[in-house]
Amino acid sequence: MTRIIEVDAHRLEKWVDGFAARHDGVTSAVEPGRVLLVGGDGTRAVGETFEHERIGLVLVRRGGHAVGVDEGGELTSHKCGTRYVQSRTKAGGWSQQRYSRRRGNQADSVVTTVAELACKHLPPGRVDALVLGGDRKLAEQVLTDPRLAHLRDLERRTLWNLPDPRLSVLKDAARRARAVRLTLDDE
Repeated sequence: MTRIIEVDAHRLEKWVDGFAARHDGVTSAVEPGRVLLVGGDGTRAVGETFEHERIGLVLVRRGGHAVGVDEGGELTSHKCGTRYVQSRTKAGGWSQQRYSRRRGNQADSVVTTVAELACKHLPPGRVDALVLGGDRKLAEQVLTDPRLAHLRDLERRTLWNLPDPRLSVLKDAARRARAVRLTLDDE
């Protein structure tokens, strides 16, 4: 069985001790950006770290958006907001097509708004890495803006399983960005 878990970096040592206790000891190898643990019972945990001083966050869903900068574990700059995007309708024919176009136009408006915020809060040289979260399609559309070309090549972590972005969600995403992401393989 394979599971993915996130462990805050400051808790990793204690988590490894618990892993060793649960799996008959542990053999470990820690390299920059990577953690490998093998328990005495054959259980493996492979982890990746995301160690950057300044992380940019771009979170977008149809119900909300958030852009921020996390420096050393502190959210130093952020902007959150909501935009209305109509939900799907069961009406058929011309009405369905009209509502679909309207929904598409409203989603495009959200992407434009988030791109503007990203230009303001994440100018070139401001961040070392990027976290994208929320709706994959919308978040990737934000990065197609030519003014954000400097963000496309940064090391990236994704958090697609987020609720509508609010300040609390942005803070949690910043915490999760710095966590060690471990893949556990139980034999």
